[in-house]
Amino acid sequence: MQLSRREILATLAMAAAAPSHAASPAGGLVKPRRLRPGDTIGLIEPASASDELFQLTMVEEMVAAIGLKARRAPNLASRHGYLGGTDESRAADVNAMFRDPQVKAVFAVRGGWGSARILPLLDWPMIRANPKLVLGFSDITALHMAIAAKAGFVTLHGPNAGSAWGTASVEHFRAIAFDGATPLLVNPPGTENRLVQRLWRTQTIRSGRARGRLLGGNLTVLTALAGTEYMPDFSGAILFLEDVDEAEYRIDRMLTQLGQAGVLGKVAGVVFGQCTNCTGSSSGRYGGFTVTDLLIHHLGRLGVPAYQGAWFGHIADQFTLPVGAMAEIDAATGTILLLEPAVV
Repeated sequence: MQLSRREILATLAMAAAAPSHAASPAGGLVKPRRLRPGDTIGLIEPASASDELFQLTMVEEMVAAIGLKARRAPNLASRHGYLGGTDESRAADVNAMFRDPQVKAVFAVRGGWGSARILPLLDWPMIRANPKLVLGFSDITALHMAIAAKAGFVTLHGPNAGSAWGTASVEHFRAIAFDGATPLLVNPPGTENRLVQRLWRTQTIRSGRARGRLLGGNLTVLTALAGTEYMPDFSGAILFLEDVDEAEYRIDRMLTQLGQAGVLGKVAGVVFGQCTNCTGSSSGRYGGFTVTDLLIHHLGRLGVPAYQGAWFGHIADQFTLPVGAMAEIDAATGTILLLEPAVV
């Protein structure tokens, strides 16, 4: 059958617009294309709204400093209560950024709350057909987990676009997203004026090494997804967790739920990052549990390697972790070795 000139041109145009990605040799995992200087990235707010519009200007300056071009989603400056627009408008922004062939990656400006509300409104067949790097943390955990469950491509748990972006954060992000590097992630050395450093120390809960795909994020958000279609299968995974402003009893409650939901019993290893300001009114009282006590209680009984204190969470700088990619942890040394690139 001969094609007409119009049909040939249409076919060539579709091929040129097709996303560049590749499946992992290990199976169904898809890797988005790496970022290159001059690429356009889409800015979204799938959760809470920015406090002021000037923040978006600073975010755009940050994106330019990395060597990229920022494109605001159509509803980026919207507000609906504490949310960055209605559920429909925030979902439309996510869909638009994945649909736009000029947008090579999608950066969340901030977290807060609200990403889980838009998951039923996202165009999952279209998103699955257009894999792109998604960057963010905290409430963006909902997007990371939903993409892992529904679309099967790598995303990046790392600084939000509105985060501080110190030199270390930039270097880690560039290594993963631009260079396709597979570094050994080691906490930075402490810089306190102490004989024995306390800052950025890791603590072994159960020693050993484990391999698996990295899945996780914010403990509160992850727990809220349990039992939904947006929770991926954690069988053989390396579970990584972090949180902020949660009292010890709430950490206890959420880990209890993940255990009873069958998530903890499936994992090959656990890394707990930073739990920033996780101190309730009972802290310091006789008989009160610390966060470390709770991690030992819930994670130590799993029989898998586990440690706490890794350099990610609600802190000024942090690792960029490729969600869905294979990694190996060493709980005795407190390290994460990436076993495959996050990008092609």
